[in-house]
Amino acid sequence: MAIANLSTEQQILREIRRQDGNRRAVRIWLGFVLLALFCLVIVGGATRLTNSGLSITEWKPIHGVIPPLGVAQWDEEFKLYQRIPEYQQINDGMTIDEFKGIFWWEWAHRLIARGIGVIFALPLLYFWITGRVERRLRWPLFGILMLGGLQGAIGWWMVSSGLSVRTDVSQYRLATHLVMACLIFASCMWIMRGLSPHSDDPAPTQGSHVWAAAIAVFALFQIYLGALVAGLDAGFTYNTWPLMDGAVLPSDLLIQQPAWINFFENPKTVQFVHRLGAYTLFALTLINMIIALTAAPSTTHARRAVVLFVLVTVQAAIGIATLLLQVPLHWGLLHQAGALVILGFAIANWRGFHGAYPRETMIAEQD
Repeated sequence: MAIANLSTEQQILREIRRQDGNRRAVRIWLGFVLLALFCLVIVGGATRLTNSGLSITEWKPIHGVIPPLGVAQWDEEFKLYQRIPEYQQINDGMTIDEFKGIFWWEWAHRLIARGIGVIFALPLLYFWITGRVERRLRWPLFGILMLGGLQGAIGWWMVSSGLSVRTDVSQYRLATHLVMACLIFASCMWIMRGLSPHSDDPAPTQGSHVWAAAIAVFALFQIYLGALVAGLDAGFTYNTWPLMDGAVLPSDLLIQQPAWINFFENPKTVQFVHRLGAYTLFALTLINMIIALTAAPSTTHARRAVVLFVLVTVQAAIGIATLLLQVPLHWGLLHQAGALVILGFAIANWRGFHGAYPRETMIAEQD
């Protein structure tokens, strides 16, 4: 009987080591995916700030991997661009060398997007076939893959809005595109965090997980507001702080009719609401930190609350500098990168209150 029990214990330990190894492999893979998604969002921001997003006027998911290779192909691509309103109304007279400067940004953005599809799909297939992905995660990960495919379609839907009548893309579609990218990023972070070791420290308060959820959701909402700002080029106006247009509460915020449309199409209102969103997120993280430090100052959760507040404070400073400097490229990209870092940390912090995924039992593995 003792020998049988020892054998069972050895099997359990072997199974635990196997699951730990599988979780580590999946975490590393998701870490690479997150890094690639981060780069994709930043390059996407660069295409917006350099006005490069409409330089490729056709959607070629496969053939588009190969850029123009000769003079004739470059001339053909340039002629396609010359047909759209952005060229005719804004960039008329642009040289082909200037066109290449904006083309490469958009081409790089699309290439990274295609690359993410590969580095997500192929490892997922391998992990799935070899049984390295836990059954509870197979369909959620497959769902993320499907969201990635949908995101490609949303990207083209966004670009197409600027090819016939407008000289830029719709701010509504731009915001949808960015939010979808952030949802994919957040989903990968959530799963990766769930596969990571967790602290045994108790939550500072019974409502700590609610605060964590609120901060994560509001961080995503603030990114949505920022996308509207970018889509309307609202950051290039009213470049003062803390006053806006010389006032704490600027005038003409509801000048368009119906009134609700100002929150989506009035650059002044959109920027003002984005400022209010920043103040709100700052207050949420400050209150969260104070509660955590007061209730349980020595816990891992309290330390995370401090880090989150510091990240939001730094991001606020970057946002103010970006506004005052009238959105230079590097500061604009730094601000976008900071938003993604905050979202990722907020999601990981929220997931941290739920504990690691329970281990699958040996019986479950054998079913």
